[in-house]
Amino acid sequence: MPVRVTVPSLFPPPGYAHASVVEAGARLAFLAGVVPLDAAGKIVGVGDPVRQAEQVISNLGEQLRAVGSDFAHVVATDVYVVSGEPGVLSDVWRVVEASGLSTGPHSSTLLGVACLGYTGQLVEITATAVVPESES
Repeated sequence: MPVRVTVPSLFPPPGYAHASVVEAGARLAFLAGVVPLDAAGKIVGVGDPVRQAEQVISNLGEQLRAVGSDFAHVVATDVYVVSGEPGVLSDVWRVVEASGLSTGPHSSTLLGVACLGYTGQLVEITATAVVPESES
C-alpha cells in the first residue's frame, strides 16, 4: 500500500500529499490522459469544465477497474484545465476532491493550460496507481 507523505516543514497542501512512496516490487499502472469523451467518442459537457471533470473522473474509474485498481490506490495525478482563471481550476479541483481520489490523499499537480488534444476539451487527468495483488 502506498504511504502518503506531507512534509511538516512545508506549507500543508490543500487536500493532497507532497509525495507518495511505493515499496519496490509493487505493480504500477501508468494511465494515459483521461479525457471527457463518452463511449461514442463525443465530448461531454462542451463549454463546462465541471461537467467535463465529472466525465473524466468517471472514465478514470473505468480505466482503473480495467487494470485491477481503484481510486484508493491512485498515488499521483496531473490535472490539466484549459483556463488561466484560478476560480475555474478550483471548480475542477473540487470535482477531483469529491471523487474520492484524494482519499489517500494522493500527490497531484493542477495546471492551467492553453489547449488540449480534442476540440472543445477543457479537462484531462493523467494518473499513476498501484495495482493491488489479487486475493485469489
